[in-house]
Amino acid sequence: MKALVVLPLLATSVIAADLPQIPSKPIAEKLELLISEEFSARELAKPWHKVVATFTVEDGALKGTQTRDKLIPAADGKPEVKPHAAVHGLEIPTKDSVIEARIKLDGASMMDIEFDDRSYKDSHYGHLARAQVRLDGVTIMDERDGNQNQALKLMRNDPAKKDEVNKILAAHQVKFPANLEAGKWYHLTVETVGDAMRVSIDGKGVAYFESPGIGHETKSKIEFGVAGKDGYFDDMKVWNARPVTKNK
Repeated sequence: MKALVVLPLLATSVIAADLPQIPSKPIAEKLELLISEEFSARELAKPWHKVVATFTVEDGALKGTQTRDKLIPAADGKPEVKPHAAVHGLEIPTKDSVIEARIKLDGASMMDIEFDDRSYKDSHYGHLARAQVRLDGVTIMDERDGNQNQALKLMRNDPAKKDEVNKILAAHQVKFPANLEAGKWYHLTVETVGDAMRVSIDGKGVAYFESPGIGHETKSKIEFGVAGKDGYFDDMKVWNARPVTKNK
């Protein structure tokens, strides 16, 4: 797997006064339940699979620990190895969906839920969109048209286009402030309908963003990531969904 390039949030990102309004109620109506996992077995059956080690099942939860945390330069004929979060994949195609899980950042600096389409070649590794949770904030990113867009990555090689690139990147991600505690379990919900994504923690909407990459027609994979040591997922459920007509 190629290394995932995650760019830092830029100073030009949406500031607090300009943050999108978060709908007070869910934007997605749950349809059929696609998977329900309590991580009671130590070995996970398909459609689960490791993407970037290491994830383990411990004490009835899926534990992610980042091991690729340092840059290893190319040497002795071996390629460079870049830092990368631990990633576990779920091979369940969706379009609109609701994902629920309990999460705990127990040393982890970041946990996320990501949507990919491996057949889509205009973004790195088919990355489409993701919701990232940190102790101090929740970020929603349109990666298809933002930081993982292949054409945009080529533009970054031209210093004259730096301001233009930064403007495009900032327009495709948003970070909302949060105040979470390390070592505490939270109930996370990620709703994706059309071009919109809404994130809730313990039943309260904490982030919302609309961007075209979120509405990518086919999301062939859902991936769960952990940066740092350690992050836990438990009681995970994924539903197909459709938009709620009235949500504010």
